[in-house]
Amino acid sequence: MQAAVPRTQPIPRNTSTSVHSGAQIFVKGKADSCFVRTVARQSLHVERLSRGDQMSRLMKELNFFARKAGGSHKTCHDRIRIAGRLGALLLSLNIQVKSLSHLKAKHVEQYVDARLSQGIAKRTVQNEMAALRHIFRVAGREKLETSPRLSNQALGLSGTSRAGTKQAIPDATFQVVYQKALERDVGLAVTLKLARLMGLRSQEAVQCSASLKSWRKQLAQPEPKLQVVFGTKGGRPRQTRVLDVAAVKEAVEQAMAIAEQRGGRLIDKPDLRQAMNYWRTHTTKIGLTGHHSPHSLRYAWVQDALVFYQQNGFSHQEARALVSMDLGHGDGRGRYVERIYSR
Repeated sequence: MQAAVPRTQPIPRNTSTSVHSGAQIFVKGKADSCFVRTVARQSLHVERLSRGDQMSRLMKELNFFARKAGGSHKTCHDRIRIAGRLGALLLSLNIQVKSLSHLKAKHVEQYVDARLSQGIAKRTVQNEMAALRHIFRVAGREKLETSPRLSNQALGLSGTSRAGTKQAIPDATFQVVYQKALERDVGLAVTLKLARLMGLRSQEAVQCSASLKSWRKQLAQPEPKLQVVFGTKGGRPRQTRVLDVAAVKEAVEQAMAIAEQRGGRLIDKPDLRQAMNYWRTHTTKIGLTGHHSPHSLRYAWVQDALVFYQQNGFSHQEARALVSMDLGHGDGRGRYVERIYSR
């Protein structure tokens, strides 16, 4: 007789081993693995959302105090952009700062190091730090603003000069550039000519077509001064003395003829943004780069203006003040204008 097979104990159904085949065990193992991965993904998503919420709060505070700090539209816009760079850097480094009250000096130090490693000039980073300090002051973070760790010297930003890198463009160089512009676009060429004859900034030159009719009337007066209204820094209009009346009259007449054919524009683009992009692109292509960027035309005008005023009986100090006012800086920055622009 065969021996009786011993009876096995039943496996409880309420345990994790309540399966009776290898196939079922495999399926359950796969399900557990999927569940773990799902939970991990959800946890990571929640963590990212939490970090994003924290950074969102910080960015909102930075933007709020950047606006509250005041200044012109351009100043506020630049300050907001700088604050945005700081927030973006912290996010890229996975540094979680809940709010502006939790921001530390080491975070700002990391921002400065990152900007310098990108090849940004020290003078530019100095300006950015000035904007950030202003934000900290308005936000009530005076200790952070005045922290010795955030001084220009401690950050490695000292030893720079405000003189800049631009130089007055020589007349011979300007004529070469002007001929290249004529071959490309007569509107661009006459805009360059007006910028050189009137010491206009780039945006002032691009937008000057709106003032051509009033300039024509002003040029009929003795010792004329032209009212520069559009594109000025801070939206502050100014009057600029005409040094060569005949040359400016000729340039204005040329500009008016071109503008009439282009719907009132010298740079034939539908809006200011596209016009400025066109200006920057094409002035670079014709050789206005580096020391002789478009701003060098303004430098050259300043040197001509200093000579003009002194030849007309004004003292050296008076000439500096008059040129400073022509540029829109006010009469108190004459020495600065001479030091920076007479290079």
